[in-house]
Amino acid sequence: MLSVTNSTHMTADTDGSRRIAILAHEKFPHEAKTATGVIRYGSDEVVAVLDRDRAGDRVSEHLPDAPDAPVVESMADAPDCDALLIGIAPIGGGFDDSWRPDVRTALERGCDVVAGLHYFLTEDEEFVALAEEHGAELHDVRKPRDDLTVSRGIADEVDAEIVLTVGTDCSVGKMTVSLELARAAADRGVDAEFVPTGQTGIMISGWGNPIDRVVSDFTAGAVEEMILEKGDERDVLFVEGQGSIVHPAYSAVTCGILHGAMPDKLVLCHEAGREVIHGYEDTALPPIPDYVDLYEDLAAPVHETEVAAGALNTVGVDDDKAARAAVDAYADDLGAPATDPVRFGPDEILAALDLE
Repeated sequence: MLSVTNSTHMTADTDGSRRIAILAHEKFPHEAKTATGVIRYGSDEVVAVLDRDRAGDRVSEHLPDAPDAPVVESMADAPDCDALLIGIAPIGGGFDDSWRPDVRTALERGCDVVAGLHYFLTEDEEFVALAEEHGAELHDVRKPRDDLTVSRGIADEVDAEIVLTVGTDCSVGKMTVSLELARAAADRGVDAEFVPTGQTGIMISGWGNPIDRVVSDFTAGAVEEMILEKGDERDVLFVEGQGSIVHPAYSAVTCGILHGAMPDKLVLCHEAGREVIHGYEDTALPPIPDYVDLYEDLAAPVHETEVAAGALNTVGVDDDKAARAAVDAYADDLGAPATDPVRFGPDEILAALDLE
Protein backbone atom coordinates (compact mmCIF):
# COMPACT_ATOMS: atom_id res chain seq x y z
CA MET A 1 0.00 0.00 0.00
CA LEU A 2 2.85 2.36 0.70
CA SER A 3 3.77 2.70 -2.95
CA VAL A 4 4.38 6.43 -2.75
CA THR A 5 6.68 9.14 -3.95
CA ASN A 6 7.75 12.26 -2.11
CA SER A 7 4.43 13.75 -3.16
CA THR A 8 1.75 13.34 -0.52
CA HIS A 9 -1.18 13.12 -2.88
CA MET A 10 -0.54 9.47 -3.55
CA THR A 11 -1.89 6.58 -5.49
CA ALA A 12 -2.31 3.47 -3.39
CA ASP A 13 -1.29 -0.11 -4.04
CA THR A 14 -4.11 -1.59 -1.99
CA ASP A 15 -3.49 -5.28 -2.57
CA GLY A 16 -1.65 -5.50 0.75
CA SER A 17 1.37 -7.12 -0.92
CA ARG A 18 4.01 -5.15 0.96
CA ARG A 19 5.65 -6.41 4.14
CA ILE A 20 6.52 -3.62 6.57
CA ALA A 21 8.26 -3.16 9.91
CA ILE A 22 7.16 -0.28 12.12
CA LEU A 23 9.47 1.75 14.37
CA ALA A 24 7.81 2.69 17.66
CA HIS A 25 10.62 2.77 20.23
CA GLU A 26 9.49 3.35 23.82
CA LYS A 27 6.03 4.48 22.66
CA PHE A 28 4.11 1.35 21.62
CA PRO A 29 1.18 1.18 21.66
CA HIS A 30 -0.56 4.14 23.27
CA GLU A 31 1.93 6.88 22.34
CA ALA A 32 2.51 5.59 18.82
CA LYS A 33 -0.62 6.70 16.97
CA THR A 34 0.86 6.15 13.55
CA ALA A 35 1.98 2.62 14.40
CA THR A 36 -1.34 1.56 15.89
CA GLY A 37 -3.34 3.21 13.13
CA VAL A 38 -1.42 1.46 10.36
CA ILE A 39 -1.57 -1.89 12.19
CA ARG A 40 -5.33 -1.65 12.71
CA TYR A 41 -6.47 -0.06 9.46
CA GLY A 42 -3.72 -0.49 6.88
CA SER A 43 -3.67 -3.27 4.28
CA ASP A 44 0.06 -4.05 4.36
CA GLU A 45 1.40 -7.02 6.29
CA VAL A 46 3.15 -5.85 9.45
CA VAL A 47 6.00 -8.28 10.13
CA ALA A 48 7.43 -6.60 13.24
CA VAL A 49 7.20 -3.60 15.55
CA LEU A 50 10.48 -2.09 16.77
CA ASP A 51 10.33 -1.08 20.45
CA ARG A 52 13.38 -1.44 22.69
CA ASP A 53 11.21 -1.38 25.82
CA ARG A 54 8.88 -4.18 24.73
CA ALA A 55 11.19 -6.47 22.75
CA GLY A 56 10.01 -10.08 23.08
CA ASP A 57 6.33 -9.11 23.36
CA ARG A 58 3.67 -9.68 20.71
CA VAL A 59 1.47 -6.99 19.20
CA SER A 60 -1.56 -9.04 20.29
CA GLU A 61 -0.58 -8.56 23.94
CA HIS A 62 -1.16 -4.82 23.55
CA LEU A 63 -3.66 -4.61 20.67
CA PRO A 64 -5.77 -7.76 20.95
CA ASP A 65 -8.13 -6.64 18.20
CA ALA A 66 -5.32 -6.08 15.65
CA PRO A 67 -3.24 -8.37 13.41
CA ASP A 68 -0.41 -9.96 15.37
CA ALA A 69 3.35 -9.56 14.90
CA PRO A 70 6.48 -9.80 17.06
CA VAL A 71 7.92 -6.81 18.90
CA VAL A 72 11.70 -6.70 18.35
CA GLU A 73 14.56 -4.59 19.65
CA SER A 74 15.88 -3.24 16.36
CA MET A 75 15.65 -3.39 12.59
CA ALA A 76 18.47 -5.93 12.67
CA ASP A 77 16.05 -8.32 14.40
CA ALA A 78 13.15 -7.76 12.00
CA PRO A 79 12.16 -10.40 9.42
CA ASP A 80 12.58 -9.77 5.71
CA CYS A 81 10.38 -6.87 4.61
CA ASP A 82 9.93 -4.25 1.93
CA ALA A 83 9.79 -1.11 4.05
CA LEU A 84 10.41 0.41 7.46
CA LEU A 85 7.71 2.82 8.57
CA ILE A 86 8.43 5.33 11.33
CA GLY A 87 5.37 4.89 13.51
CA ILE A 88 5.95 7.79 15.91
CA ALA A 89 5.02 11.42 15.33
CA PRO A 90 6.29 13.36 18.36
CA ILE A 91 5.25 16.91 19.14
CA GLY A 92 7.10 19.05 16.62
CA GLY A 93 7.60 16.12 14.25
CA GLY A 94 11.34 15.85 14.84
CA PHE A 95 13.66 12.93 14.11
CA ASP A 96 15.17 11.24 17.17
CA ASP A 97 18.78 10.40 16.39
CA SER A 98 18.46 7.15 18.32
CA TRP A 99 16.36 5.93 15.37
CA ARG A 100 19.23 6.46 12.92
CA PRO A 101 20.77 2.96 13.28
CA ASP A 102 17.42 1.35 12.43
CA VAL A 103 16.89 3.55 9.39
CA ARG A 104 20.46 2.91 8.32
CA THR A 105 19.99 -0.86 8.67
CA ALA A 106 16.73 -0.77 6.72
CA LEU A 107 18.33 1.09 3.84
CA GLU A 108 21.36 -1.21 3.82
CA ARG A 109 18.91 -4.11 3.49
CA GLY A 110 17.32 -2.41 0.50
CA CYS A 111 14.12 -1.52 2.35
CA ASP A 112 12.24 1.67 1.60
CA VAL A 113 11.72 4.01 4.56
CA VAL A 114 8.43 5.85 5.07
CA ALA A 115 8.11 8.74 7.55
CA GLY A 116 5.45 11.22 8.53
CA LEU A 117 7.73 13.69 10.26
CA HIS A 118 8.39 17.38 9.79
CA TYR A 119 12.01 16.25 9.47
CA PHE A 120 12.38 15.10 5.87
CA LEU A 121 14.42 11.97 5.23
CA THR A 122 14.91 13.08 1.63
CA GLU A 123 16.98 16.01 2.94
CA ASP A 124 19.22 13.85 5.13
CA GLU A 125 22.52 13.40 3.26
CA GLU A 126 23.38 10.06 4.90
CA PHE A 127 19.99 8.52 4.19
CA VAL A 128 19.90 9.81 0.62
CA ALA A 129 23.32 8.30 -0.07
CA LEU A 130 22.40 4.96 1.47
CA ALA A 131 19.11 4.81 -0.44
CA GLU A 132 20.90 5.45 -3.71
CA GLU A 133 23.61 2.89 -2.92
CA HIS A 134 21.18 0.10 -2.02
CA GLY A 135 18.30 0.81 -4.40
CA ALA A 136 15.84 1.90 -1.71
CA GLU A 137 13.43 4.81 -1.64
CA LEU A 138 12.70 7.47 0.98
CA HIS A 139 9.10 8.62 1.33
CA ASP A 140 8.26 11.80 3.27
CA VAL A 141 4.52 11.56 3.71
CA ARG A 142 4.33 14.96 5.41
CA LYS A 143 5.95 16.82 2.51
CA PRO A 144 3.25 18.85 0.71
CA ARG A 145 3.06 19.33 -3.02
CA ASP A 146 4.26 22.63 -4.43
CA ASP A 147 1.08 23.45 -6.36
CA LEU A 148 -1.37 23.88 -3.46
CA THR A 149 -3.23 27.17 -3.32
CA VAL A 150 -5.92 29.09 -1.43
CA SER A 151 -9.49 27.93 -0.98
CA ARG A 152 -12.17 29.15 -3.36
CA GLY A 153 -14.92 28.51 -0.81
CA ILE A 154 -16.74 25.96 -2.96
CA ALA A 155 -16.50 22.69 -1.01
CA ASP A 156 -20.20 23.00 -0.28
CA GLU A 157 -21.00 22.64 -3.98
CA VAL A 158 -20.17 18.93 -4.16
CA ASP A 159 -22.93 16.33 -4.09
CA ALA A 160 -21.60 14.45 -1.05
CA GLU A 161 -22.61 15.05 2.54
CA ILE A 162 -19.51 16.26 4.40
CA VAL A 163 -18.94 14.98 7.94
CA LEU A 164 -15.94 16.34 9.86
CA THR A 165 -14.57 14.97 13.11
CA VAL A 166 -13.47 17.71 15.51
CA GLY A 167 -11.92 17.35 18.93
CA THR A 168 -11.70 18.68 22.45
CA ASP A 169 -7.93 18.14 22.16
CA CYS A 170 -5.31 16.47 19.97
CA SER A 171 -4.91 12.68 20.28
CA VAL A 172 -8.49 11.94 21.25
CA GLY A 173 -9.34 9.66 18.30
CA LYS A 174 -10.51 11.83 15.40
CA MET A 175 -8.79 9.71 12.76
CA THR A 176 -10.00 6.46 14.30
CA VAL A 177 -13.56 7.73 14.51
CA SER A 178 -13.48 8.92 10.90
CA LEU A 179 -12.18 5.54 9.71
CA GLU A 180 -14.68 3.60 11.81
CA LEU A 181 -17.59 5.69 10.56
CA ALA A 182 -16.51 5.42 6.92
CA ARG A 183 -16.14 1.65 7.23
CA ALA A 184 -19.44 1.20 9.05
CA ALA A 185 -21.33 3.43 6.60
CA ALA A 186 -19.90 1.47 3.67
CA ASP A 187 -20.99 -1.79 5.34
CA ARG A 188 -24.51 -0.36 5.45
CA GLY A 189 -24.49 0.34 1.72
CA VAL A 190 -23.58 4.03 1.90
CA ASP A 191 -21.07 5.13 -0.74
CA ALA A 192 -18.64 6.65 1.76
CA GLU A 193 -14.96 7.61 1.78
CA PHE A 194 -12.41 8.62 4.39
CA VAL A 195 -10.59 11.88 3.60
CA PRO A 196 -7.14 11.88 5.26
CA THR A 197 -5.56 15.10 6.49
CA GLY A 198 -2.65 13.72 8.54
CA GLN A 199 0.33 11.50 7.97
CA THR A 200 -1.17 8.34 9.46
CA GLY A 201 -4.37 8.61 7.48
CA ILE A 202 -2.34 9.19 4.33
CA MET A 203 -0.26 6.08 5.03
CA ILE A 204 -3.42 4.03 5.54
CA SER A 205 -5.36 5.35 2.56
CA GLY A 206 -2.55 6.02 0.10
CA TRP A 207 -3.62 9.58 -0.73
CA GLY A 208 -4.23 12.91 0.95
CA ASN A 209 -2.69 16.24 1.90
CA PRO A 210 -0.74 16.64 5.19
CA ILE A 211 -2.62 19.70 6.40
CA ASP A 212 -0.41 20.50 9.38
CA ARG A 213 2.57 20.97 7.05
CA VAL A 214 0.82 23.11 4.45
CA VAL A 215 1.52 26.87 4.31
CA SER A 216 -1.19 28.51 6.42
CA ASP A 217 -2.71 30.44 3.51
CA PHE A 218 -3.19 27.16 1.63
CA THR A 219 -4.56 25.01 4.47
CA ALA A 220 -8.24 25.44 3.62
CA GLY A 221 -7.45 25.10 -0.07
CA ALA A 222 -5.63 21.81 0.46
CA VAL A 223 -8.72 20.42 2.22
CA GLU A 224 -11.06 21.84 -0.39
CA GLU A 225 -9.00 20.19 -3.15
CA MET A 226 -9.64 16.76 -1.62
CA ILE A 227 -13.35 17.47 -1.16
CA LEU A 228 -13.67 18.51 -4.80
CA GLU A 229 -11.76 15.44 -5.97
CA LYS A 230 -14.03 12.94 -4.22
CA GLY A 231 -17.21 14.86 -3.47
CA ASP A 232 -19.11 14.14 -6.67
CA GLU A 233 -18.08 10.46 -6.67
CA ARG A 234 -19.37 9.59 -3.17
CA ASP A 235 -22.50 10.08 -1.12
CA VAL A 236 -20.64 10.87 2.12
CA LEU A 237 -17.12 12.05 2.89
CA PHE A 238 -15.77 11.56 6.41
CA VAL A 239 -13.04 14.18 6.82
CA GLU A 240 -10.34 13.51 9.40
CA GLY A 241 -9.98 16.42 11.81
CA GLN A 242 -6.75 17.63 13.39
CA GLY A 243 -5.92 19.25 16.71
CA SER A 244 -8.52 21.29 18.57
CA ILE A 245 -9.89 24.80 18.26
CA VAL A 246 -8.63 25.56 21.79
CA HIS A 247 -5.19 23.98 21.42
CA PRO A 248 -2.34 26.48 21.99
CA ALA A 249 -0.27 24.96 19.17
CA TYR A 250 -2.70 23.32 16.74
CA SER A 251 -5.79 25.55 16.62
CA ALA A 252 -4.75 27.05 13.27
CA VAL A 253 -4.85 23.74 11.42
CA THR A 254 -8.19 22.94 13.08
CA CYS A 255 -9.72 26.17 11.80
CA GLY A 256 -8.27 25.65 8.32
CA ILE A 257 -9.86 22.20 8.02
CA LEU A 258 -13.18 23.47 9.40
CA HIS A 259 -13.40 26.25 6.82
CA GLY A 260 -11.89 24.32 3.93
CA ALA A 261 -14.16 21.28 4.32
CA MET A 262 -17.34 23.36 4.81
CA PRO A 263 -18.89 20.37 6.65
CA ASP A 264 -22.59 19.73 6.88
CA LYS A 265 -22.23 17.95 10.23
CA LEU A 266 -19.63 17.61 12.96
CA VAL A 267 -18.79 14.73 15.31
CA LEU A 268 -17.10 15.97 18.49
CA CYS A 269 -14.44 13.57 19.77
CA HIS A 270 -13.25 13.46 23.37
CA GLU A 271 -11.29 11.12 25.64
CA ALA A 272 -12.95 10.02 28.85
CA GLY A 273 -11.27 11.52 31.89
CA ARG A 274 -9.15 14.05 30.02
CA GLU A 275 -9.24 17.41 31.79
CA VAL A 276 -6.17 19.26 30.46
CA ILE A 277 -4.63 19.73 27.01
CA HIS A 278 -2.12 17.04 26.05
CA GLY A 279 1.39 18.45 26.30
CA TYR A 280 0.08 21.69 27.85
CA GLU A 281 -1.03 20.42 31.23
CA ASP A 282 -1.40 23.91 32.67
CA THR A 283 -4.27 24.55 30.23
CA ALA A 284 -7.62 23.11 31.27
CA LEU A 285 -10.17 21.86 28.75
CA PRO A 286 -13.31 24.01 28.54
CA PRO A 287 -16.70 22.47 29.37
CA ILE A 288 -18.11 20.25 26.61
CA PRO A 289 -21.04 22.60 25.76
CA ASP A 290 -18.52 25.39 25.11
CA TYR A 291 -16.98 23.32 22.32
CA VAL A 292 -20.34 22.98 20.59
CA ASP A 293 -20.75 26.74 20.51
CA LEU A 294 -17.13 27.35 19.51
CA TYR A 295 -17.15 24.99 16.53
CA GLU A 296 -20.60 25.93 15.29
CA ASP A 297 -20.02 29.67 15.66
CA LEU A 298 -16.62 29.57 14.01
CA ALA A 299 -17.94 27.59 11.05
CA ALA A 300 -21.09 29.67 10.54
CA PRO A 301 -19.68 32.64 8.56
CA VAL A 302 -18.27 30.22 5.97
CA HIS A 303 -20.81 27.40 6.08
CA GLU A 304 -23.36 26.67 8.80
CA THR A 305 -22.98 23.31 10.50
CA GLU A 306 -23.95 21.51 13.69
CA VAL A 307 -22.42 19.11 16.19
CA ALA A 308 -24.73 16.22 15.42
CA ALA A 309 -23.10 13.55 17.59
CA GLY A 310 -20.20 12.75 19.86
CA ALA A 311 -17.53 10.05 20.00
CA LEU A 312 -16.00 9.24 23.38
CA ASN A 313 -12.69 7.40 23.57
CA THR A 314 -13.00 5.09 26.58
CA VAL A 315 -9.70 3.25 26.15
CA GLY A 316 -8.70 4.26 29.68
CA VAL A 317 -11.92 2.94 31.26
CA ASP A 318 -11.58 -0.64 32.50
CA ASP A 319 -15.04 -2.17 32.25
CA ASP A 320 -17.95 -1.78 29.86
CA LYS A 321 -20.43 -0.69 32.52
CA ALA A 322 -18.25 2.25 33.54
CA ALA A 323 -17.60 3.05 29.89
CA ARG A 324 -21.36 3.11 29.17
CA ALA A 325 -21.86 5.47 32.08
CA ALA A 326 -19.10 7.74 30.76
CA VAL A 327 -20.70 7.75 27.30
CA ASP A 328 -24.11 8.62 28.76
CA ALA A 329 -22.64 11.50 30.77
CA TYR A 330 -20.82 12.76 27.68
CA ALA A 331 -24.03 12.63 25.62
CA ASP A 332 -25.81 14.63 28.32
CA ASP A 333 -23.07 17.28 28.33
CA LEU A 334 -23.05 17.37 24.55
CA GLY A 335 -26.81 17.51 24.13
CA ALA A 336 -26.52 14.98 21.30
CA PRO A 337 -26.22 11.20 20.81
CA ALA A 338 -22.81 9.71 21.60
CA THR A 339 -20.96 6.41 21.79
CA ASP A 340 -17.51 4.90 21.70
CA PRO A 341 -17.57 3.57 18.12
CA VAL A 342 -14.63 1.22 18.72
CA ARG A 343 -15.93 -0.31 21.94
CA PHE A 344 -19.67 -0.23 21.33
CA GLY A 345 -20.08 0.28 17.60
CA PRO A 346 -21.08 3.44 15.72
CA ASP A 347 -24.85 3.00 15.47
CA GLU A 348 -25.79 6.03 17.58
CA ILE A 349 -23.52 8.31 15.56
CA LEU A 350 -24.65 7.02 12.18
CA ALA A 351 -28.31 7.40 13.21
CA ALA A 352 -27.69 10.98 14.31
CA LEU A 353 -25.95 11.76 11.01
CA ASP A 354 -29.00 10.44 9.11
CA LEU A 355 -26.95 9.44 6.07
CA GLU A 356 -29.41 7.00 4.47
